[in-house]
Amino acid sequence: MSHTVEVPGATLHYDVREAERSTAPALLMIGSPMDATGFEALAERFHDRTVVTYDPRGIGRSERTDGLAESTPDLHADDLHRLIAALGGGPVDIFASSGGAVNGLALVAKHPEQVRTLVAHEPPAVQELPDRENALAAVADIRETYEREGFGAAMGKFIAITSHQGDIPADFADRPAPDPAQFGMPADDDGSRDDALFGQNLMTCTHHRHDFEALRAASTRVVVAVGVESEGTLARRAGEAVAERLGSKPVIFPSHHGGFLDDRFGMAGDPDAFAVTLREVLSQ
Repeated sequence: MSHTVEVPGATLHYDVREAERSTAPALLMIGSPMDATGFEALAERFHDRTVVTYDPRGIGRSERTDGLAESTPDLHADDLHRLIAALGGGPVDIFASSGGAVNGLALVAKHPEQVRTLVAHEPPAVQELPDRENALAAVADIRETYEREGFGAAMGKFIAITSHQGDIPADFADRPAPDPAQFGMPADDDGSRDDALFGQNLMTCTHHRHDFEALRAASTRVVVAVGVESEGTLARRAGEAVAERLGSKPVIFPSHHGGFLDDRFGMAGDPDAFAVTLREVLSQ
C-alpha cells in the first residue's frame, strides 16, 4: 500500500508491504538514487516481514519543493527520521545500499533509537579511502563532465571509476573519457541537467564525512556488507574502510554492488542468495 509523508521541502512517497502476523520490526529498504522499484525483487523474498520501501526526495514519485539543486546525506537522514516516525517511530531494521547506506549511517549517527540493525551495503564513503584525494578529484571531474557534456559522457566516466580495480591513480580524472556508446549510453547531450545521481547526490554523497564516534557509541547494531564479486572496486574498498573505522569486519554478501536486483534491471545479481544472507544477518 502506498502512502505519503510531508517533510520540509518535499513529499515522500513510500510503500508498505504488511505482514500482519509478523512480530519482527519493519524492514526498511533504502537506496540513493535508487527508488522503491529497485527493491521489488528483494522485498518479494521477505513476505514474512513488513517491508517498507520509499522514493528519496527528488527521485521517482517524491517531488521536492525546496528549490535546492542538491540533497545531502544529512538531509536524506532527516527525511528517513520523519518517515520512520510516520511508521510508528521504530525501531526498524534497515537494509541500505550504495548512497542509501551513506544516508543510513548518517541517520544512525543522529537517531540510533530508531534503528535496531543497519545493514550498510557498499557505502561509497570515498573520504575513508587512502586514495581519497585522487578518487574525489575523479568524482568532481564526473560532475564537471555532466555539467559540460550531459548524462552520457558523465555516465561513461562513472562506470569507469566504479568498475576500476584498486586505488584510483593520480591521473584518473585527466584520462580521456570513455565512449558512452560502448556502455549503451547516448552520446548526444539532450541539454537536461536534472539527473538524480549526477545533479543531486554524487558530490554530497561521496564527500560526506561520517561521525564514527557517534556510530561506535550508537545502540544500533551496524553491519557493513560488501559483495563477493566487488573485490577491489571503489564501493567495496570504501565499505571495508568504514567497517575498519567501526572496529568490525564486513560481511561478505553474494554477487556484486547490485546483488539484490533481478533481471528487471540491467545489472542482475542473485536476489535469492542475497536474501538468504540478509535474513541470516538480521536474525543474529
